[in-house]
Amino acid sequence: MKFSCPQCGQRLDAGPDSAGRDFSCPVCEKMLVVPAQGDGSARLPLKRVFWLIAVVALVASAFGAWVIRFRPDWVSAVQGIPIAEIRVLPDSIHLRNRNARQSLVVQAVQADGITQDVTAKAKWILSDPKRARIEGPTVVAVSDGRTELRVKYGGRKAVIPIIVEKADYEPPISFKLDVMPVFMKAGCNAGACHGSSRGKDGFRLSLFGYDADGDYFRLTRESIGRRINLAAPAESLILEKSTAVVPHTGGERFTRSSPLYAALLKWLEAGAPKDGTNVAKAVSLEILPKQAVLDGEGSRQKLTVRAHYSDGSDRDVTSLAVFISNNDPSAKVSPEGVITGGQRGEAFVMARFDTFTVGSQVLVVPKRLKFTFPEVSPNNYVDTLVYAKLKKLRLAPSDLCDDATFLRRVYVDVIGLLPTANEVVRFTEDSSPDKRAKLIDDLLQRKEFADLWVMKWAELLQIRSNNDQFSYKAALLYYNWLQEKIGANVPINEIVHDLLTASGPSFKNPGANYFQVERDTLKTAENVAQVFMGMRIQCAQCHNHPFDRWTMDDYYGFGAFFTQVGRKGSEDPREAVIFDKNDGEMKHPVGGRTMAPKFLGGETATIKEDSRREALARWLTSPENPYFARNMANIIWAHFVGKGIIEPVDDIRVSNPASNPELLQALADKLVEYRFDFRRLIRDICTSRTYQLSTRPNATNAGDDRNFAKAAIRRLRAEVLLDCISQVTETQDKFQGLPRGARAVQIADGNVNTYFLTTFGRATRGTVCSCEVKTEPNLSQALHLLNGNTTQEKTQSGGVVKKLLKEKKSPEEIVEELYLRCLARKPTREEVSRLKSFIKDDKKPEAVLNDIFWALLNSKEFIFNH
Repeated sequence: MKFSCPQCGQRLDAGPDSAGRDFSCPVCEKMLVVPAQGDGSARLPLKRVFWLIAVVALVASAFGAWVIRFRPDWVSAVQGIPIAEIRVLPDSIHLRNRNARQSLVVQAVQADGITQDVTAKAKWILSDPKRARIEGPTVVAVSDGRTELRVKYGGRKAVIPIIVEKADYEPPISFKLDVMPVFMKAGCNAGACHGSSRGKDGFRLSLFGYDADGDYFRLTRESIGRRINLAAPAESLILEKSTAVVPHTGGERFTRSSPLYAALLKWLEAGAPKDGTNVAKAVSLEILPKQAVLDGEGSRQKLTVRAHYSDGSDRDVTSLAVFISNNDPSAKVSPEGVITGGQRGEAFVMARFDTFTVGSQVLVVPKRLKFTFPEVSPNNYVDTLVYAKLKKLRLAPSDLCDDATFLRRVYVDVIGLLPTANEVVRFTEDSSPDKRAKLIDDLLQRKEFADLWVMKWAELLQIRSNNDQFSYKAALLYYNWLQEKIGANVPINEIVHDLLTASGPSFKNPGANYFQVERDTLKTAENVAQVFMGMRIQCAQCHNHPFDRWTMDDYYGFGAFFTQVGRKGSEDPREAVIFDKNDGEMKHPVGGRTMAPKFLGGETATIKEDSRREALARWLTSPENPYFARNMANIIWAHFVGKGIIEPVDDIRVSNPASNPELLQALADKLVEYRFDFRRLIRDICTSRTYQLSTRPNATNAGDDRNFAKAAIRRLRAEVLLDCISQVTETQDKFQGLPRGARAVQIADGNVNTYFLTTFGRATRGTVCSCEVKTEPNLSQALHLLNGNTTQEKTQSGGVVKKLLKEKKSPEEIVEELYLRCLARKPTREEVSRLKSFIKDDKKPEAVLNDIFWALLNSKEFIFNH
């Protein structure tokens, strides 16, 4: 038998019966096993095969351990999820004194959008270790100069510039910069502790630190010798209570090894100095990363927080910031700023420091969820931005709604009425691909569209008679003025500008009634902020806002714009004359200082020849003001989709973030681009695929009510519901001050009401709050529709069934007509089958058909916009 030696390749010849026997190669003397007949090579002995397998396994195990320890990014590649980029945050570092340090976060972004905190796994290299050093994930100053930090992970790299200045300078301890943050971090100045209005256990601090000077006085001068002990600083009561050395109602707030304890002790050892007038103030705060997409339960993401100061410096305040999550089950955050993923969902993690609150968006998806986004083409930028968010959440949008559903939905949303039976038939039988866009264009030009939006603005502007200060005639003129503006398609920013600057007799210039409806200066400022910028700043009247950036200085500075609004009477006692005075100032309640007019989130106003109101109106409605366009876009979106991108629409704050900030900003940018022609923005929304989705959920989006993966089912608002009932029953209503047959949406005075409108939640216009409009169904509404006179009388008095019978239509044809009128669709086969058995034997078809009519008006399909 001929074969080859597997080691040296020498051709060998063994006897014919030697298969399976040991054989020695005469060339290399390797012991072999003679192969069976037909096998071209010799085999190693079995025990040597076992040894070879063991060696290979050992090498593979060692290599795997090395990969996990030193190249964990290779694991993602093996799993088929490559790293798309790494982000090192912050992307630049400026250290300005000996104590300066900056913590870093390295975030890897996978190709599928999942983010990983790889701070501990990345490789860090300083180009010049003489300038700075690395302590864990923190860069610390060493000596003056410049250097770079190179970070590598997963085949990706980033370079972070580092500047070190005054490395030999140690700044003095500061009460405002170093001690006040301790009280906030430890919770001492919270409302449940010493920050309450009366304090706790005889000691009071300003709520969330709005009055640092007052806190210094109460700590050092009130009850002298009790709270601090400069002779023996470590024995100060403020330290002993905080560390629970002595009994403390609030328990232990920090330990002796804590940086918080060290800061307080250092201040006491320095003699508890009071800051001078030149101490820097925090002007902004940033939290990084701004977004994270976590892969299931247990995944983590570390945050870093940096404050910027009025002297141009910045500071890592991660250890001093207070962290809060608005959705702990999905993303819980530790006091150190480490987020831990939980159940599927979305959370907003906030960091509070000084007077600022900032937030980071956190999305949590099921671990290793297999998901493929469906092949759907966006109609416009609205869909593109909605889909981008849905892809991150692993949610698929629902299918498009059918033509009948779309037709009824867009009629109700755009003009507040239902399509007629003929319009339903004509639209559903139209086969043109652009029929939906054409319908939207047609509806936007109808007078009913303007009527609907006049009603919405009348609610925001509180057009409502009040016997004591606002007459019905004034309300009617104010309403008609607004109707003329919207009917003529005057841009929203121009309408608001005219309102805020309106002067003269309120009958001649009805826009001046804005300052007659509300006469209180501070309340006027609150209303302007809430209606035109979506901000509820009321909290800041008494203390700094706990969950937003607004301070008492912001509140009273904004109120200063309205202190010089003057009012005087006219010959007609129902009329007022609005004018600007030359005097009138706003005083701050803490210290009594005069407050200069200051834009919310902006600079102090420079007022020369203009009035204060003119300066405010010009800034408020300009593209430079980021809040006005975003607020208007959010209000418009909420009307057509059923929920704002920020909800409620008039509660825009850091702790109530946008569900899709990119979409909200895009809508705001478009509104500015369109010169505040809101009809064009409405067209963008209604022609989007997102607006035209079905309300039927799929397997992925059944639990979603925030990201617009499916259409929302919405109860018709009170005025629209009454108008639709009157429309399909061909009846007319009579409202005060309007001719018979006028629509409920045309009621000018918010004081005019009916039992139906009150029951179904019409706004009283007593406040500017969006919550005044109630669309939640309740038992009273159901009982009124079932037993009240609205549907009962209208089905009878309208005579719709009687008229159709006179036209010689069969009961089946009348049923189809009623379905088209009420539901914008024909009855299904099952419905036809059931109704046939109900009407075929009855000798009084009119009564039976009226009962069917009544039943349709009471159906959920009629009362809700789906």
